[in-house]
Amino acid sequence: MEGVQERLAHFSYEAHDLYLNRSVPYLNGAPEPLRFYRDWIGANKPCIIRDAFSHWPALSRWTPDYLREKMGSKVISVAVTPNGYADAVAGDRFVMPEERRMSVSSVLDIIEGKVQKTGVFYVQKQCSNLLQELPELIDDLEPHIPWMSTALGKLPDAVNFWLGEAKAVTSMHKDPYENLYCVVSGEKHFVLLPPTDRPFIPYGVYQPAVYHQQDDDEFKVLDQRDSQKVPWIPLDPLDPDLERYPEYQQAQPLRCSVKAGEMLYLPSLWFHHVQQSHGCIAVNFWYDMEYDIKYNYFQLLESLCDVKG
Repeated sequence: MEGVQERLAHFSYEAHDLYLNRSVPYLNGAPEPLRFYRDWIGANKPCIIRDAFSHWPALSRWTPDYLREKMGSKVISVAVTPNGYADAVAGDRFVMPEERRMSVSSVLDIIEGKVQKTGVFYVQKQCSNLLQELPELIDDLEPHIPWMSTALGKLPDAVNFWLGEAKAVTSMHKDPYENLYCVVSGEKHFVLLPPTDRPFIPYGVYQPAVYHQQDDDEFKVLDQRDSQKVPWIPLDPLDPDLERYPEYQQAQPLRCSVKAGEMLYLPSLWFHHVQQSHGCIAVNFWYDMEYDIKYNYFQLLESLCDVKG
């Protein structure tokens, strides 16, 4: 009798053949809410939208000089790592960045090369940091995406601001949010895999730890012994270890670059890995997904992937 894993693999192939695109499609202009819900949210497919936020002043204003003048002395949360990999598997640990409080001007000095520092710096705190830490910037954009809020019947749960070095990498993971990722300057580079490719994506369970930079500038990994172990993906899609994870050869990742002025719709529960150009600035809107048929469907898929057929 055919095992569960073999059946799930066939299901993934059928999803790619029947409805998933072989590249990320482009839309032009802000879409009509009901149509976007039907064609993209309901279908759980990503797309890149051009000219959907061309009216934002941020597109022309957000230069380093403007950010310094507007809020240079403002102290914000910055992730610091030795190699650019925050919230990622390193050996047998799931290692989180050192969270440092720094002024906006100090971060910009590092990114522009005016000050040399050991480590990789990334403004990436995902707690609606634009609204909570950087309210001075709200007038330069919108606090939500009107057509998306209409499509989902709700406002976003978080609006996040991203600014960092080219070495800063977001490791492969998934989020329970409908995500609109807006690139204001520079480029973001995504590797995307649909939830139906879950049978080919390895998971492990890891001791959580955090980086800490010592007085000699070396980074030490400190275990968080009182925290529960973290399930995470150990595979790097840019250089997958196929001897260790041979199933990944069957995955069919999509790759796309999102340029300044473009918006990526990243459906909930899609796996994604992210790189960026140096000094890239982006804002993303997280809309909490509805825990209905879509959620239950992919939760069932997740549980079946743990069954050995």
